[in-house]
Amino acid sequence: MKQPLTHFDAQGQAHMVDVGEKSETHRVARARGAIVMRPATFDLIRAGDAKKGDVLGVARVAAIQAAKRTADLIPLCHPIAITRVAAEFALDANRPAVSLTVTVETFGRTGVEMEALTAVSVGLLTVYDMCKAADRGMRIVDIELIEKSGGRSDRYVASDT
Repeated sequence: MKQPLTHFDAQGQAHMVDVGEKSETHRVARARGAIVMRPATFDLIRAGDAKKGDVLGVARVAAIQAAKRTADLIPLCHPIAITRVAAEFALDANRPAVSLTVTVETFGRTGVEMEALTAVSVGLLTVYDMCKAADRGMRIVDIELIEKSGGRSDRYVASDT
């Protein structure tokens, strides 16, 4: 059975989903992604010696701000009163890559998956922006929702998490 796309009405026109009848529940979403780079670029980030300053500190603030501004960027997203955003970086010298996991929480009528995914995307784009002078070949990879809870569908966990 084909699941209908909720952002289209019966006539196929885009619309914002009506969440007025949904229950307010505690909702959490976690997303992750990574940026792969040359070893020298990774070393700049790890040492904090990038020309533009504390790359991960700035990227953390960018990720948090992106979560808060998601409804301004994604046309059919609801503005959401976010109660928490946490952005956690991990360094992997073997790859070499910087990964970012973002957790977003709210108490409301709709989920925060888009906020978590947007935060990861913008956080990693900020790393790219701050380091592009050293490495234009960096690749942003594997952005995905890894977990969500709350609401009618309750819990989702990615199969490889």
